[in-house]
Amino acid sequence: MISAYLTSRVPHRLIVRNALKRTFATQHNPVVEKDCSSITPPYAKLNKNLELVKRILDQRPLTLAEKIVYSHLTNPEETVPVRGETYLKLSPDRVAMQDASAQMALLQFMLSGMPTTAVPTSVHCDHLIAAHEGADKDVAQSIVTNKEIFDFLESGAKKYGIAFWKPGSGIIHQIVLENYAAPGGLMLGTDSHTPNAGGLGMIAIGVGGADAVDAMANIPWELKAPNVIGVKLTGSLGPWASPKDVILKLAGQLTVRGGTGHIIEYFGEGVESLSCTGMATICNMGAEVGATTSVFPYANNMSAYLRATGRSPVSQAADSNAHFLRADAGAHYDQLIEINLSEVEPHINGPFTPDLSTPLSKFKDFIQQNGWKDELSASLIGSCTNSSYQDMSRAASLVKQASTAGVSLKTPFLVTPGSEQIRATIERDGQQEVFEEAGGQVLANACGPCIGQWKRSEKKGEENAILTSFNRNFRSRNDGNPQTMNFLAAPEIVTAMAFAGSLSFNPMTDVLLDKNGHEFRFNPPTGDDLPREGFEAGRDTYEPPAPTPTPDASVQINIDPQSNRLQALEAFEPWHGDEFKDIRVLVKVKGKCTTDHISAAGPWLKYKGHLQNISENTLIGALNADTGKVNSVLDITTNKEDTIPEVAKSYKKRIE
Repeated sequence: MISAYLTSRVPHRLIVRNALKRTFATQHNPVVEKDCSSITPPYAKLNKNLELVKRILDQRPLTLAEKIVYSHLTNPEETVPVRGETYLKLSPDRVAMQDASAQMALLQFMLSGMPTTAVPTSVHCDHLIAAHEGADKDVAQSIVTNKEIFDFLESGAKKYGIAFWKPGSGIIHQIVLENYAAPGGLMLGTDSHTPNAGGLGMIAIGVGGADAVDAMANIPWELKAPNVIGVKLTGSLGPWASPKDVILKLAGQLTVRGGTGHIIEYFGEGVESLSCTGMATICNMGAEVGATTSVFPYANNMSAYLRATGRSPVSQAADSNAHFLRADAGAHYDQLIEINLSEVEPHINGPFTPDLSTPLSKFKDFIQQNGWKDELSASLIGSCTNSSYQDMSRAASLVKQASTAGVSLKTPFLVTPGSEQIRATIERDGQQEVFEEAGGQVLANACGPCIGQWKRSEKKGEENAILTSFNRNFRSRNDGNPQTMNFLAAPEIVTAMAFAGSLSFNPMTDVLLDKNGHEFRFNPPTGDDLPREGFEAGRDTYEPPAPTPTPDASVQINIDPQSNRLQALEAFEPWHGDEFKDIRVLVKVKGKCTTDHISAAGPWLKYKGHLQNISENTLIGALNADTGKVNSVLDITTNKEDTIPEVAKSYKKRIE
C-alpha cells in the first residue's frame, strides 16, 4: 500500500547539493504524452447538444458559460434554459476529490452497488499533510499518521477504477490543471477552488461529496441555470502587476457575495496577454466572490500549456472546435465589468476577508490608519492559487536580486510548490536552490498552511500579521489563531516584502539597505510562463495511475468498527413522503457562511470519514442571527443555549 513510499525516499537535505544535481541530471524524467482518450471532451456530441438547445432558444447568441453548460444537458431536446430560473439536469465529464472530502464520498458510493464510477474520477492526497519540518519529513509523517485513511482511499480507488494520486504528488487543482482539465469540459470537484480549471476553458464547479457521488453513480447533476457576469479585459499587465492582482481588484468590486448565482466569464483582447496558469489563478479566486465558477475562452496560451503538459491531442481537438470555445458575437451578460490590465496595480486584500482590497500604493496608509504593528511574522507563497512555474520563477527572480545584493530575509519565508511536476522542474532549473540558499523553506506539495495544516510555534491569541499568496484569509483559518491577520497578495509582492519584514514596504518605490548599509532597490520580477526545457515529471513514487484505471472487484475495503476516523454508512430507507413536515429551524445564520464556517479544516480534517464525529464540527463557525453568538443556539425543547451540533443531536433524539 501507500506505506511503501516511506522506504523509497532519501531525505534530500541529507544529500550534498552538487551530488543531488548530478543524480537528478542522470534521472531526467520529462513529461511524456498522455493517453487523452478519457480527457478530451466529446466535442461532436457537445456541438450536437448545443444545436438542439439553440433551436429551442431561437438561435439566441450564447455566452461561453451557457454553451458549455447547456451542451452538457442530460436531455437537451427537452430543456428550455432560463438564466436564474430553470433547474438543469447535467451530465459532467469528470469528478475530482481531495483526500478529506473523498472519504465520505467513497463511503456513499460503496452503497451504490456499482462496480465502477460512471465518469472518470480521481482522488488527490493533499489535505492531510501538515507543514512543520519541511517537505520530506512532513510527507513521511503524514503517511504514518493517516495510514488508515490513505489505505482506505487507495483500496477504494483500485476497487472502483478511480485514479489515485499519492501524498506528495500535489494539490488537487494543480494536478487537475496539469493532467485532466480540458477546454469545454464540465467537471465537479469536492473543493471550493475547483474553478481553477477555468484557466483551461473548463466549467469546473466545487460541490459537496453527495453531489460528486451523483455524477459518479450516473445520476444527473442538478444546477440552477446561472446568470453570467462578463468581465472584459483590455491591455496587458505592467511589470509588477500579476494575474492575482486582477482578481484581488475584482474581489474588492464584487465583494464576497457579488458573484453568487453567477458564472464569471472573461473575454476581450487582454485575455491573450495572460498565461494559462495566470488565468487559472483568476478563476481560482472567483470562489471568494461567491461565483458558481469562472471561465476563460480558449486562447493560444491554453494550447501551449496543453502541449507542454503532454496533452497535444486535447490541444488539437480544441483548435478544431475553437468556435465552440468562445462566446457568440452579441452574447448578453447580466452584468458587465471592464478592466484595463495596463492600469492594474498590485493589490493587498484583508485582513479577515478576501474582499477588503487595497492598492499597494495606499497600503502603508491603510496599515497606519488602523493602528496595526508594521511587522510581518511570516511570508508564504504557493498554494493552489499561486504555485505555477511562472509564479515560482518570478518570485525566485526577486530572491536572487536581493541575495546577490547581500539583502537577507527578515521573516520566515515558506514556499509550497503546487505539484511534484512543479517541484521537480524548479529543482532542475534552480529556483528551489535560490529559495533555500536565501533561507526559505520548501514545504510539501500539498495544501499545508493555506487550510490550517500548519504546526506553527507562535503563541495563540497574539496579534500578528502574515502575508500570503493564498486565496482565503478568514479568522483562525491558517494557524488556529483568531488574532493572525492574513493579508493576500501576489507571490511577487509577498516575496519582496519578506526582505523588509514590514507591511508598509512598497517594493515598487522603496529601498532597503544591504549588509554594508548600501541602498538596494528591486527591479521588476521576471520569469517564463513555461519552462524552456519542458516540465519534469518528478520522482517515480509520485507517478499517477493510468488515465483510465481498471476496476478490481476482488479488492477488499476494510473499515474497523472501532475507528474514530472512518465509519461505514448505512443506507437510508426510501423516502415515504411523510417526513420533513413541521421541521424545527436549527439556526438562522447571519453574514458570511463559507465552507470554512460550515465545516472548518485544520484539526477536523481527520474526522471527514466519520459521520458521527464530523457532525461535531458542522456550523461551529456560523454566527447566529438571533443571538449574535457564534456556534450557539437556543434549544426550544429545553429553553437552554448550547452548541449547534449539540442542539441538532437533541432534536434528532426526540424524533427517533
